[in-house]
Amino acid sequence: MVRHRSSASLLAWLYAGLIIYASLYPFTQWRWPTASPLHFLLLPWPRYWTSFDLVSNLLGYMPLGFLIFTTAVRGGRSAAVGAFHALWLASGLSMLMELTQNGLPSRIPSNVDWVFNTLGAAAGAAMGSLMKAVGLLDRWQRLRDRWFVDRSAGGLALLMLWPVGLLFPTSLPLGLGQVLSRLRTTVSSMVADTPLAGWSQTWLAAPPPAPDLSPLGQVYVIALGLLAPCLLGYAVSRSGWRRAVLVVGIALAGFGATTLSTALNFGPDHALAWLTTSAAVGCGLGALAALMLAWVPRRAAAALGLMALTALIMLVAEAPQDAYFAQSLQGWEQGRFIRFHGAAQWVGWLWPYVAMAYLLGRIASREDT
Repeated sequence: MVRHRSSASLLAWLYAGLIIYASLYPFTQWRWPTASPLHFLLLPWPRYWTSFDLVSNLLGYMPLGFLIFTTAVRGGRSAAVGAFHALWLASGLSMLMELTQNGLPSRIPSNVDWVFNTLGAAAGAAMGSLMKAVGLLDRWQRLRDRWFVDRSAGGLALLMLWPVGLLFPTSLPLGLGQVLSRLRTTVSSMVADTPLAGWSQTWLAAPPPAPDLSPLGQVYVIALGLLAPCLLGYAVSRSGWRRAVLVVGIALAGFGATTLSTALNFGPDHALAWLTTSAAVGCGLGALAALMLAWVPRRAAAALGLMALTALIMLVAEAPQDAYFAQSLQGWEQGRFIRFHGAAQWVGWLWPYVAMAYLLGRIASREDT
C-alpha cells in the first residue's frame, strides 16, 4: 500500500495536546489522591448529569479518532488496523486524563466521561472507515496532488487551524497573536516571590496604554489578518487559477469562524456585529491584495507571508482591549465556553508564531522556487 505524508498526523498530535490542556485546566492546587486512582471505574451512573456533558464528551473525541485513523491508513495500514489504533490510543488518552484528574480538586474523574470519549473516538474511526470505503480519502489525495506541492502537510495543517483560532475572541477581527501582554503578566506572577521579582518589575513592566487604533489602522490589521493565511497557502499551493479559489475559501472560513464566535458571545441576533465598515474594507483590501499577489513564486509568497505576519503581530500588540472584548473573554474563561477555552485560545495565540517558523522553513527549502 502506498504511504503518504499526511497533515492528519500533525493535526492529531495538536488535537491530543489541546485535549490534555482542556482536561487538566487550570493546572492548580495539585494534590496526592486520597483514594485509589481507579476508584471512579466502579462508581454507578451519576445522579446528576446533562445531555450537554454526554454529547460534548462524545463529540470531543470524534476528531481525534478520525485523525488517528486517517494517519494510520494514509501511512499504509489497513482500515481495520487504523480503527484499532484510533480506538486504543484515544481511549488510552482519555483514561490517562481521568486518572490524572484525581490530583486536581477542581476536576472529577468519571467513568461516564471515559466511556463516551471512547465511543466518540470509535465514531470518528467509523466515519473514517466509511470515507475510505466510498473512496473519499483517495479522492482527497488526488485533489491534494493537483492543488498542492509535495511536503505541504504542515502548511495545510496551519490553514485548517486558522479558523479554529478565530473562534476565541480577538480585540480586532482576524487579529490573532495577542499574547505578549498575557505572557508578560504570567511571567511576572511566577517570579513575584523570588529574587527575580525586581527584574520582572523593571523589564516586564506593562507599557503605557496604547492609543486607540485609528479606523485606518484597524483596516490594516484586518487586511493583514486575511492576507497572511492566503500567502501561507500560496507557499504550498500550485500557481494558477487555484490560488484565486484558495483566497475565496480562506475568506469564507474567516468570515464563518468570526461570525460564529460573535454569535456564541453575544447571541445569534448580533452574529454580524463584527462586520463594521473597517472590517468590511479590511477584508476587501486583504482579499484584493491576495489576488494581486497570486502570481508570485512559492518562496516569494513565503517571504511576503513572513512580512505580513510580522506586521500583524506588531499592530495587534498595540490594539487596546475594549470593554466588550474583556466581557467576551470573561465569558470564555469563566462561563459557558470553558470546554473550548484551551483549544481556541492557544491556537489563536500561537498560530502567527508557528506560521512564521513554518514560512522560514519554506524560504530555506531548496524545493521551492
